[in-house]
Amino acid sequence: MKLWPLLTWHTAFACALFFTAFTLCVSEAVAAGTLNPTPRSSASLPFIWPLPAAFTFGNDTLSVDPALSLAGNAASSAILRAAFDRYRGIVFKHSDRYGFLRTLRTTYDVSKLQINVQSHSDQLQLGVDESYSLFVSNAELHSGVVTIEANTVFGALRGLETFSQLCSFDYTSKTVQINKAPWSIRDKPRFAYRGLMLDTSRHYLPIDVIKQIIESMSYAKLNVLHWHIIDEQSFPLEVPSFPNLWKGSYTKWERYTVEDAYEIVNFSKMRGINVMAEVDVPGHAASWGVGYPSLWPSPSCKEPLDVSKNFTFDVLSGILSDMRKIFPFELFHLGGDEVNTDCWSNTSQVTHWLSQNRLTPKAAYEYFVLKAQEIALSKRWSPVNWEETFNSFPAKLHPQTVVHNWLGPGVCPKAVAKGFRCIFSNQGVWYLDHLDVPWEDVYTAEPLEGIRKVSEQKLVLGGEVCMWGETVDTSDVQQTIWPRAAAAAERLWSPRDHTTRNINITTLPRLQYFRCLLNRRGVAAAPVTNFYGRTAPTGPGSCFDQ
Repeated sequence: MKLWPLLTWHTAFACALFFTAFTLCVSEAVAAGTLNPTPRSSASLPFIWPLPAAFTFGNDTLSVDPALSLAGNAASSAILRAAFDRYRGIVFKHSDRYGFLRTLRTTYDVSKLQINVQSHSDQLQLGVDESYSLFVSNAELHSGVVTIEANTVFGALRGLETFSQLCSFDYTSKTVQINKAPWSIRDKPRFAYRGLMLDTSRHYLPIDVIKQIIESMSYAKLNVLHWHIIDEQSFPLEVPSFPNLWKGSYTKWERYTVEDAYEIVNFSKMRGINVMAEVDVPGHAASWGVGYPSLWPSPSCKEPLDVSKNFTFDVLSGILSDMRKIFPFELFHLGGDEVNTDCWSNTSQVTHWLSQNRLTPKAAYEYFVLKAQEIALSKRWSPVNWEETFNSFPAKLHPQTVVHNWLGPGVCPKAVAKGFRCIFSNQGVWYLDHLDVPWEDVYTAEPLEGIRKVSEQKLVLGGEVCMWGETVDTSDVQQTIWPRAAAAAERLWSPRDHTTRNINITTLPRLQYFRCLLNRRGVAAAPVTNFYGRTAPTGPGSCFDQ
C-alpha cells in the first residue's frame, strides 16, 4: 500500500465514489504536492479488471437510460439476451423502483447497447475467440448507442462485462453514468485457459454456492471451472452405471445428482465458462470402495485403487462414460498425483499380480495412468494429468496429454520442450489455500517463465488458481478465492507489458476497486492487503483502502 496512504482520506474517497475509478486520481495528489507526477502509461490505467489489451478514453460523462435496450444481431442469441438482462440488473441496481425520479429526467445520453457478432454458434471449447471491441462516443457526437462488436457470442460476453464496469451509479444525480468518454477498447485474452479449481470432496459445496462462484468468475473473465468433484474423503457424484459409488458421500444430503451436474455445466456455459471435471486416479480414491469394497486392495489398505482387477477399470470406464454425457469440454482431468504404492506392495493378491506381469509397483503406477488415459481418449477426451506423471514417465504419456504443473516452477518449460501442452498452477503462488501468499506474489507469477521459444510458449494453455477444500466450505470459500484469484485472472488475460511495472501504484488501487466491485455485487471478497488471505478487516475504514 504505497499510493493510497499518500492521499488524504477525502481524496481517496472522492476518487472511488465519484469517478468510478476509471483513472487513478493522481492529478489531485500531484497538485496538492503529496505525490510525484507519474507518466500517463503507469498512472492513468482505467479501473477495468482485467485490464484490456488496448484502450483510449477522454473526459466526458454520459448518462445511461435505466430503460437501456439491446440492439444489433445479438438479440437472436439466447446466451446474449440472458447476459444482457443479467448485466442490466447489475448496472441498474439502484434503479428508480418507486417512481420518485420520473419527472426529474426525461432524456439520457445512452439508450441502446448495440451488440453485433459474426457467429451465433454456441459451441464453447478451448480456444474459442473471446476478443471484442467496445465503443462509446463523446457527449457532443453521441448517438445514444454504445457498441460492442465480437466474432463470437463469448467475445460479446466479455465485452458486456467490460461495459458493466464502465457504468457507475452517481449518488448525487441518482443516475447511472459512463465516465471518461469517449471510450475505444479493443480487447482479447493473453491465454486461452484461465481457470479456477474447486474441490467439492473435502467439503461439500451446495449447487447454489457453486453457481455463485461461477458467476463471480465471469466478472474476472475466467473461463474454466476445474471441478475436483471426487477425492479420497468423499464421492458425492451420482454415477448411474455404478449407483453405489455415491455411498462414499459424507451423507445422503451432500450429493450431486446427474441433473445437478448438468445444471452446473449449462449455468457455466451461459457465462462463457467451460467445466473440466476431474477423477483423480489411482490415488485419492479411497471413497470409491465405500460402495464397492473390491476396489480397495484390502479393507485395511484402501488406496491406490486395486490395479490387479479388471473390475477397477470397468468402474473407471463406467464413470467416464456417464460423465461424458454431462461434460462436453474437450479436456478431462485424470489426476495421477501423490500415488504411494506401498499398499500394492503389502497386499498379497496385488503382489501376486505384479509378479505375474513382471511389474514393479512403480511400473504398475505407469500402467494404471496409461490405461486410464486410453479410456479417456476412447471417449474423445484429451487427458490432463498432474505433473508427477510427466516427472515419472514422460516418454510414455500420450501426445495429447496436458501436463498440469503444481509442485513448483520449471515444469512447464520441460513439458513444452517435449511437445506437451501445459497448465500452470505453481502451488507456491497459485494455491489459494496457502493463505500466506500475498496478492503481489499471485499477480507477478508468470506462466511463461523460462520459456523463450514462441513455438513452445504457444503450448502453455494458460493457468489456474486452485481452491483446495480442506479448510474451506460455504462459510468462507468466496473470501478465500477473492480477491487473490483476480490477481491471477489479470495475469492470464492482460498483456504482460501492461501489468508488470510499479504494481503498488498501477495495480493495487485497481485491485482494491475490483474487490469493492465484487462486494457490491454480493461476492464476499476479503481485503486485498491483509497478510493472510480471507481474514477480516483490521479496523474501520473504506473498502477502497483495504
